[in-house]
Amino acid sequence: MMSKKRNIIALTIFLLVALATITANLWLPVSPAAIDANQRLLAPSGTHWFGTDDFGRDIFARVIVAARVSLAVGVIVAVVATVIGTLIGLVSGYFRSTDFILMRIVDGFLAFPALLLALALVAALGGSITNIVIALTIAFFPVMARVVRSAVLQIKNAQYIEAAKTTGTNNMVIIFRYILPNVLSPIIVQSTFIFAKAILAEAALSFLGVGVNPSTPTWGNMLQESQIYITIAPWFSIFPGIAIVITVLSLNILGDGLRDAFDPHSVKKKRKRKRKPKQTAPAA
Repeated sequence: MMSKKRNIIALTIFLLVALATITANLWLPVSPAAIDANQRLLAPSGTHWFGTDDFGRDIFARVIVAARVSLAVGVIVAVVATVIGTLIGLVSGYFRSTDFILMRIVDGFLAFPALLLALALVAALGGSITNIVIALTIAFFPVMARVVRSAVLQIKNAQYIEAAKTTGTNNMVIIFRYILPNVLSPIIVQSTFIFAKAILAEAALSFLGVGVNPSTPTWGNMLQESQIYITIAPWFSIFPGIAIVITVLSLNILGDGLRDAFDPHSVKKKRKRKRKPKQTAPAA
């Protein structure tokens, strides 16, 4: 019960963040780019809920708008990395002739920490949303490929797969009609984790100065700008940091919830607990 409530709370928080940033232009009272030198580094108040930054810009408005970049990068990276990783994992797990070559390429990417690899690629390609998406996709698709390959290896020798082979069914039909639907659960769970990791990685790249254009508000470059004011204006750093933590944590909780929901052993345990009869006291 507690797990279900936790998942509902996490989903609600994430949907609120997404809805707030999508509809920001309709309800934000001030522009996130509005500069007022007379309002520099003001503490949180009724006028400026999260205070103001070193240019007098409203931090609340910038935190809300900054979520657009983070969520957009997270969604695109999660989708593209999932598609590429799934295709490689399916082919590698089903066709043993290509398994060695594909997995050695994947292992080559996995030899580098994901953030370090993304940092090197963005530094080489240049800082832009497109290049960040490319770099993070290259950094995260190998994990998806490994997960899908492992799932395919577990079911490729199942009786219904062998029956399909004996009837002369095309390999592509077997992969996409019989195997793919049965490995969707680990794919969905892993894509949720990639979403969260991509948001965190984009913030890290922006913080290091190799992210998007500094004129575009992101949680990462807001933290980078605020570090020299952390002792005199801590709210400048606190609120972008809280936004990152809340968003990433809600996605991780959702991923854990999906993993438990799709895990057959976990489902069986829950059913057994529900069916377990209550013990009654012995008759005197």
